[in-house]
Amino acid sequence: MTTNAAAHLDTEAVAKWLAAHMDGFEGPIEAQKFPGGQSNPTFLLKTPKANYVLRRKPPGQLLKSAHAVDREFRVQRALADTDVPVAKMHVLCEDDAVIGSMFYVMDHVQGRHFDDPRLPDLAHDERLPIMDEMNRVLAAIHDTDLNATGLADYGPEGNYYARQVGRWTKQYRASETQSIAPMEELIAWLEANMPEDDGQRTLVHGDYRIDNMLFSKDSPRCAAVLDWELSTTGHPYADLGAVIMQWGMPPGNEGRGLAGVDRKAQGLMTDEEFIAAYCKRRGIAGIDRFGFYLAFNYFRMGAIIQGVLKRALDGNASNPERAMRLGSFVPSFAEAGLRAAKSV
Repeated sequence: MTTNAAAHLDTEAVAKWLAAHMDGFEGPIEAQKFPGGQSNPTFLLKTPKANYVLRRKPPGQLLKSAHAVDREFRVQRALADTDVPVAKMHVLCEDDAVIGSMFYVMDHVQGRHFDDPRLPDLAHDERLPIMDEMNRVLAAIHDTDLNATGLADYGPEGNYYARQVGRWTKQYRASETQSIAPMEELIAWLEANMPEDDGQRTLVHGDYRIDNMLFSKDSPRCAAVLDWELSTTGHPYADLGAVIMQWGMPPGNEGRGLAGVDRKAQGLMTDEEFIAAYCKRRGIAGIDRFGFYLAFNYFRMGAIIQGVLKRALDGNASNPERAMRLGSFVPSFAEAGLRAAKSV
Protein backbone atom coordinates (compact mmCIF):
# COMPACT_ATOMS: atom_id res chain seq x y z
CA MET A 1 0.00 0.00 0.00
CA THR A 2 1.12 3.57 -0.67
CA THR A 3 0.73 6.45 1.71
CA ASN A 4 -1.82 8.10 -0.60
CA ALA A 5 -5.15 8.29 1.25
CA ALA A 6 -7.17 6.88 -1.65
CA ALA A 7 -4.95 3.79 -1.77
CA HIS A 8 -5.45 2.87 1.90
CA LEU A 9 -8.13 0.48 3.13
CA ASP A 10 -8.75 -0.43 6.76
CA THR A 11 -9.20 -4.17 6.25
CA GLU A 12 -9.98 -4.88 9.91
CA ALA A 13 -12.84 -2.37 9.88
CA VAL A 14 -14.16 -3.76 6.59
CA ALA A 15 -13.99 -7.36 7.83
CA LYS A 16 -15.79 -6.48 11.06
CA TRP A 17 -18.59 -4.68 9.20
CA LEU A 18 -18.98 -7.42 6.57
CA ALA A 19 -19.13 -10.13 9.24
CA ALA A 20 -22.16 -8.33 10.70
CA HIS A 21 -23.90 -7.41 7.43
CA MET A 22 -23.00 -9.87 4.66
CA ASP A 23 -24.37 -13.41 4.60
CA GLY A 24 -21.69 -16.08 4.38
CA PHE A 25 -18.75 -13.73 4.81
CA GLU A 26 -15.71 -15.08 6.63
CA GLY A 27 -12.52 -13.07 7.25
CA PRO A 28 -9.76 -12.19 7.55
CA ILE A 29 -9.24 -9.93 4.53
CA GLU A 30 -6.19 -9.31 2.42
CA ALA A 31 -6.72 -6.24 0.19
CA GLN A 32 -5.00 -5.31 -3.06
CA LYS A 33 -5.80 -2.04 -4.85
CA PHE A 34 -6.47 -2.25 -8.56
CA PRO A 35 -4.12 0.12 -10.40
CA GLY A 36 -6.68 1.44 -12.89
CA GLY A 37 -9.46 3.92 -12.32
CA GLN A 38 -9.26 7.60 -11.42
CA SER A 39 -12.55 8.02 -9.61
CA ASN A 40 -13.64 5.42 -7.06
CA PRO A 41 -10.74 3.42 -5.53
CA THR A 42 -11.32 -0.29 -6.13
CA PHE A 43 -9.83 -3.18 -4.16
CA LEU A 44 -9.62 -6.94 -4.57
CA LEU A 45 -10.60 -8.54 -1.25
CA LYS A 46 -9.08 -11.97 -0.72
CA THR A 47 -10.62 -14.12 2.00
CA PRO A 48 -10.19 -17.81 2.89
CA LYS A 49 -13.60 -18.61 1.41
CA ALA A 50 -13.91 -16.36 -1.67
CA ASN A 51 -12.65 -13.24 -3.39
CA TYR A 52 -14.69 -10.06 -3.67
CA VAL A 53 -14.30 -6.52 -5.01
CA LEU A 54 -14.83 -3.39 -2.92
CA ARG A 55 -15.44 0.04 -4.44
CA ARG A 56 -15.47 3.10 -2.25
CA LYS A 57 -15.79 6.83 -2.53
CA PRO A 58 -12.39 8.50 -2.25
CA PRO A 59 -11.73 10.30 1.02
CA GLY A 60 -11.59 14.07 1.30
CA GLN A 61 -13.67 16.96 -0.04
CA LEU A 62 -15.58 15.83 -3.16
CA LEU A 63 -17.66 17.51 -5.84
CA LYS A 64 -21.39 17.31 -5.19
CA SER A 65 -23.07 14.27 -6.83
CA ALA A 66 -19.72 12.77 -7.86
CA HIS A 67 -18.45 9.28 -6.88
CA ALA A 68 -21.97 7.89 -6.40
CA VAL A 69 -21.13 4.33 -5.37
CA ASP A 70 -24.66 3.92 -4.01
CA ARG A 71 -26.01 4.47 -7.53
CA GLU A 72 -23.48 1.98 -8.91
CA PHE A 73 -24.71 -0.58 -6.42
CA ARG A 74 -28.38 0.08 -7.17
CA VAL A 75 -28.15 -0.16 -10.97
CA GLN A 76 -26.03 -3.32 -11.01
CA ARG A 77 -28.32 -5.04 -8.53
CA ALA A 78 -31.32 -4.05 -10.69
CA LEU A 79 -29.69 -5.55 -13.81
CA ALA A 80 -29.04 -8.94 -12.20
CA ASP A 81 -31.70 -10.82 -14.20
CA THR A 82 -31.44 -8.95 -17.50
CA ASP A 83 -29.46 -9.38 -20.74
CA VAL A 84 -26.88 -6.93 -19.39
CA PRO A 85 -24.04 -8.87 -17.69
CA VAL A 86 -23.03 -7.45 -14.31
CA ALA A 87 -21.26 -8.68 -11.19
CA LYS A 88 -23.39 -9.93 -8.30
CA MET A 89 -23.93 -7.21 -5.70
CA HIS A 90 -23.63 -8.15 -2.02
CA VAL A 91 -23.84 -5.20 0.37
CA LEU A 92 -23.73 -1.40 0.42
CA CYS A 93 -22.28 0.42 3.44
CA GLU A 94 -23.60 3.97 3.69
CA ASP A 95 -21.97 4.63 7.08
CA ASP A 96 -18.92 6.84 6.45
CA ALA A 97 -17.68 6.10 9.95
CA VAL A 98 -16.67 2.52 9.03
CA ILE A 99 -13.74 3.37 6.73
CA GLY A 100 -14.20 7.09 6.11
CA SER A 101 -16.46 6.87 3.04
CA MET A 102 -19.32 4.88 1.55
CA PHE A 103 -18.48 1.54 -0.12
CA TYR A 104 -20.02 -1.58 -1.61
CA VAL A 105 -18.89 -5.16 -2.10
CA MET A 106 -19.58 -7.34 -5.14
CA ASP A 107 -18.42 -10.65 -6.58
CA HIS A 108 -14.98 -10.81 -8.14
CA VAL A 109 -15.73 -11.75 -11.75
CA GLN A 110 -13.07 -13.80 -13.50
CA GLY A 111 -12.57 -12.83 -17.13
CA ARG A 112 -10.40 -11.31 -19.79
CA HIS A 113 -9.79 -7.56 -19.64
CA PHE A 114 -8.74 -5.55 -22.69
CA ASP A 115 -7.25 -2.07 -22.31
CA ASP A 116 -6.41 -1.72 -26.00
CA PRO A 117 -9.32 -1.73 -28.51
CA ARG A 118 -6.88 -2.95 -31.19
CA LEU A 119 -7.02 -6.27 -29.29
CA PRO A 120 -3.40 -7.04 -30.21
CA ASP A 121 -3.23 -10.15 -28.00
CA LEU A 122 -6.05 -11.86 -29.91
CA ALA A 123 -5.87 -13.71 -33.20
CA HIS A 124 -7.17 -11.81 -36.21
CA ASP A 125 -10.44 -13.76 -36.39
CA GLU A 126 -11.12 -13.35 -32.65
CA ARG A 127 -11.29 -9.55 -32.74
CA LEU A 128 -14.52 -8.91 -34.64
CA PRO A 129 -16.61 -11.18 -32.33
CA ILE A 130 -15.39 -9.18 -29.30
CA MET A 131 -16.40 -5.89 -30.94
CA ASP A 132 -19.75 -7.32 -31.97
CA GLU A 133 -20.38 -8.49 -28.42
CA MET A 134 -19.55 -4.99 -27.22
CA ASN A 135 -22.20 -3.77 -29.67
CA ARG A 136 -24.75 -6.34 -28.48
CA VAL A 137 -24.31 -5.42 -24.83
CA LEU A 138 -24.63 -1.70 -25.57
CA ALA A 139 -27.94 -2.33 -27.34
CA ALA A 140 -29.05 -4.50 -24.39
CA ILE A 141 -28.31 -1.68 -21.95
CA HIS A 142 -30.45 0.68 -24.00
CA ASP A 143 -33.24 -1.88 -24.37
CA THR A 144 -33.46 -2.45 -20.60
CA ASP A 145 -37.05 -2.23 -19.34
CA LEU A 146 -36.86 0.65 -16.85
CA ASN A 147 -40.15 -0.22 -15.19
CA ALA A 148 -39.45 -3.94 -14.80
CA THR A 149 -36.03 -3.27 -13.27
CA GLY A 150 -37.26 -0.52 -10.96
CA LEU A 151 -35.05 2.06 -12.67
CA ALA A 152 -37.77 4.37 -14.02
CA ASP A 153 -36.78 6.97 -11.41
CA TYR A 154 -33.03 6.44 -11.80
CA GLY A 155 -32.64 9.79 -13.57
CA PRO A 156 -34.73 12.88 -14.29
CA GLU A 157 -36.99 13.18 -17.30
CA GLY A 158 -36.64 15.91 -19.92
CA ASN A 159 -33.87 16.85 -22.34
CA TYR A 160 -30.90 14.70 -21.37
CA TYR A 161 -28.29 16.78 -23.18
CA ALA A 162 -29.48 20.07 -21.72
CA ARG A 163 -29.27 18.46 -18.29
CA GLN A 164 -25.86 16.91 -18.90
CA VAL A 165 -24.25 19.97 -20.45
CA GLY A 166 -25.47 22.00 -17.50
CA ARG A 167 -24.24 19.45 -14.99
CA TRP A 168 -20.80 18.98 -16.50
CA THR A 169 -20.33 22.70 -17.03
CA LYS A 170 -20.91 23.17 -13.28
CA GLN A 171 -18.53 20.30 -12.48
CA TYR A 172 -15.94 21.78 -14.82
CA ARG A 173 -16.27 25.21 -13.22
CA ALA A 174 -15.92 23.68 -9.76
CA SER A 175 -12.62 22.02 -10.72
CA GLU A 176 -11.30 24.69 -13.11
CA THR A 177 -7.62 25.51 -12.59
CA GLN A 178 -7.14 27.85 -15.55
CA SER A 179 -9.15 29.31 -18.42
CA ILE A 180 -9.09 27.06 -21.52
CA ALA A 181 -10.38 28.89 -24.60
CA PRO A 182 -11.43 25.77 -26.61
CA MET A 183 -13.51 24.52 -23.67
CA GLU A 184 -15.30 27.87 -23.45
CA GLU A 185 -16.03 27.75 -27.19
CA LEU A 186 -17.22 24.16 -27.04
CA ILE A 187 -19.56 24.84 -24.09
CA ALA A 188 -21.09 27.76 -25.98
CA TRP A 189 -21.55 25.65 -29.14
CA LEU A 190 -23.24 22.81 -27.28
CA GLU A 191 -25.64 25.18 -25.57
CA ALA A 192 -26.52 26.81 -28.90
CA ASN A 193 -26.94 23.53 -30.85
CA MET A 194 -28.89 21.36 -28.43
CA PRO A 195 -31.05 18.78 -30.26
CA GLU A 196 -34.73 18.69 -29.47
CA ASP A 197 -35.90 15.92 -27.15
CA ASP A 198 -36.93 13.03 -29.42
CA GLY A 199 -38.60 11.06 -26.63
CA GLN A 200 -35.92 8.38 -26.27
CA ARG A 201 -35.27 7.66 -22.60
CA THR A 202 -33.18 4.61 -21.75
CA LEU A 203 -30.65 3.38 -19.27
CA VAL A 204 -27.31 5.05 -20.05
CA HIS A 205 -24.01 3.60 -18.80
CA GLY A 206 -22.14 6.89 -19.04
CA ASP A 207 -18.62 5.49 -19.54
CA TYR A 208 -19.07 2.65 -21.99
CA ARG A 209 -15.79 1.39 -23.49
CA ILE A 210 -13.97 -1.90 -23.85
CA ASP A 211 -11.73 -1.41 -20.79
CA ASN A 212 -14.86 -1.20 -18.62
CA MET A 213 -15.84 -4.75 -19.62
CA LEU A 214 -14.77 -8.28 -18.73
CA PHE A 215 -15.05 -11.11 -21.25
CA SER A 216 -15.33 -14.85 -20.81
CA LYS A 217 -11.99 -16.67 -20.83
CA ASP A 218 -13.03 -19.10 -23.57
CA SER A 219 -15.52 -17.15 -25.71
CA PRO A 220 -16.28 -13.58 -26.82
CA ARG A 221 -19.22 -13.42 -24.41
CA CYS A 222 -19.16 -10.47 -22.02
CA ALA A 223 -18.93 -11.59 -18.38
CA ALA A 224 -19.59 -8.21 -16.77
CA VAL A 225 -19.88 -4.50 -17.53
CA LEU A 226 -18.02 -2.47 -14.90
CA ASP A 227 -17.83 1.12 -13.61
CA TRP A 228 -21.43 2.36 -13.54
CA GLU A 229 -20.67 5.56 -11.64
CA LEU A 230 -21.94 7.86 -14.41
CA SER A 231 -25.03 5.78 -15.23
CA THR A 232 -28.47 7.36 -15.32
CA THR A 233 -31.57 7.40 -17.47
CA GLY A 234 -31.18 9.54 -20.54
CA HIS A 235 -30.46 9.46 -24.24
CA PRO A 236 -28.81 6.34 -25.69
CA TYR A 237 -26.70 8.08 -28.34
CA ALA A 238 -24.50 9.49 -25.58
CA ASP A 239 -23.12 5.99 -24.96
CA LEU A 240 -22.77 5.27 -28.66
CA GLY A 241 -20.97 8.58 -29.15
CA ALA A 242 -18.65 7.72 -26.27
CA VAL A 243 -17.51 4.54 -28.03
CA ILE A 244 -16.79 6.37 -31.28
CA MET A 245 -15.04 9.18 -29.40
CA GLN A 246 -12.75 6.71 -27.64
CA TRP A 247 -11.84 5.04 -30.92
CA GLY A 248 -10.88 8.45 -32.29
CA MET A 249 -8.10 8.69 -29.70
CA PRO A 250 -4.47 7.74 -30.49
CA PRO A 251 -3.56 4.06 -29.97
CA GLY A 252 -1.52 3.08 -26.94
CA ASN A 253 -1.73 3.12 -23.15
CA GLU A 254 -2.84 6.75 -22.84
CA GLY A 255 -5.25 7.27 -25.75
CA ARG A 256 -6.54 3.69 -25.94
CA GLY A 257 -7.99 4.50 -29.34
CA LEU A 258 -7.91 3.41 -32.95
CA ALA A 259 -6.85 6.60 -34.73
CA GLY A 260 -4.85 5.74 -37.84
CA VAL A 261 -5.38 1.97 -37.48
CA ASP A 262 -6.23 0.03 -40.65
CA ARG A 263 -9.25 -1.63 -39.07
CA LYS A 264 -10.15 -3.85 -42.01
CA ALA A 265 -6.62 -5.26 -42.09
CA GLN A 266 -6.72 -5.81 -38.33
CA GLY A 267 -10.12 -7.51 -38.30
CA LEU A 268 -11.83 -4.62 -36.48
CA MET A 269 -15.16 -2.84 -37.01
CA THR A 270 -15.19 0.63 -38.52
CA ASP A 271 -17.19 3.39 -36.83
CA GLU A 272 -19.81 3.11 -39.57
CA GLU A 273 -20.12 -0.67 -39.14
CA PHE A 274 -20.48 -0.38 -35.37
CA ILE A 275 -23.17 2.30 -35.68
CA ALA A 276 -25.01 0.29 -38.36
CA ALA A 277 -24.95 -2.89 -36.24
CA TYR A 278 -26.25 -0.94 -33.24
CA CYS A 279 -29.07 0.60 -35.26
CA LYS A 280 -30.04 -2.82 -36.66
CA ARG A 281 -30.15 -4.36 -33.19
CA ARG A 282 -32.38 -1.55 -31.92
CA GLY A 283 -34.54 -1.23 -35.01
CA ILE A 284 -33.36 2.33 -35.78
CA ALA A 285 -33.20 3.60 -39.37
CA GLY A 286 -30.18 5.83 -38.75
CA ILE A 287 -28.82 8.67 -36.62
CA ASP A 288 -28.92 12.32 -37.69
CA ARG A 289 -26.40 14.94 -36.50
CA PHE A 290 -24.08 12.35 -34.99
CA GLY A 291 -21.39 15.04 -34.72
CA PHE A 292 -23.31 16.62 -31.83
CA TYR A 293 -23.14 13.41 -29.80
CA LEU A 294 -19.41 13.17 -30.49
CA ALA A 295 -18.84 16.80 -29.51
CA PHE A 296 -20.82 16.29 -26.32
CA ASN A 297 -18.67 13.31 -25.36
CA TYR A 298 -15.42 15.17 -25.97
CA PHE A 299 -16.71 17.99 -23.76
CA ARG A 300 -17.82 15.66 -20.98
CA MET A 301 -14.52 13.77 -21.03
CA GLY A 302 -12.65 17.07 -20.85
CA ALA A 303 -14.71 18.04 -17.81
CA ILE A 304 -14.11 14.65 -16.19
CA ILE A 305 -10.34 14.74 -16.56
CA GLN A 306 -10.31 18.34 -15.34
CA GLY A 307 -11.87 16.94 -12.16
CA VAL A 308 -9.21 14.22 -12.09
CA LEU A 309 -6.52 16.91 -12.31
CA LYS A 310 -8.13 18.91 -9.49
CA ARG A 311 -8.23 15.85 -7.25
CA ALA A 312 -4.54 15.24 -7.97
CA LEU A 313 -3.69 18.81 -7.01
CA ASP A 314 -5.80 18.45 -3.85
CA GLY A 315 -4.13 15.12 -2.93
CA ASN A 316 -7.25 12.97 -3.36
CA ALA A 317 -6.50 11.20 -6.67
CA SER A 318 -6.51 7.41 -6.80
CA ASN A 319 -3.40 7.47 -9.03
CA PRO A 320 -1.83 10.95 -8.68
CA GLU A 321 0.88 10.63 -11.32
CA ARG A 322 -1.50 9.41 -14.01
CA ALA A 323 -4.09 11.97 -12.93
CA MET A 324 -1.66 14.83 -13.58
CA ARG A 325 -0.82 13.36 -16.97
CA LEU A 326 -4.48 12.99 -17.93
CA GLY A 327 -5.26 16.52 -16.81
CA SER A 328 -2.90 17.93 -19.41
CA PHE A 329 -5.18 16.62 -22.19
CA VAL A 330 -8.21 18.81 -21.39
CA PRO A 331 -7.44 21.30 -24.20
CA SER A 332 -6.98 18.44 -26.67
CA PHE A 333 -10.42 17.01 -25.87
CA ALA A 334 -11.99 20.44 -26.27
CA GLU A 335 -10.32 20.94 -29.66
CA ALA A 336 -11.48 17.48 -30.81
CA GLY A 337 -15.00 18.38 -29.68
CA LEU A 338 -14.92 21.51 -31.83
CA ARG A 339 -13.81 19.46 -34.83
CA ALA A 340 -16.71 17.06 -34.25
CA ALA A 341 -19.07 20.03 -34.00
CA LYS A 342 -18.03 21.20 -37.45
CA SER A 343 -19.03 17.79 -38.88
CA VAL A 344 -22.70 18.31 -37.95
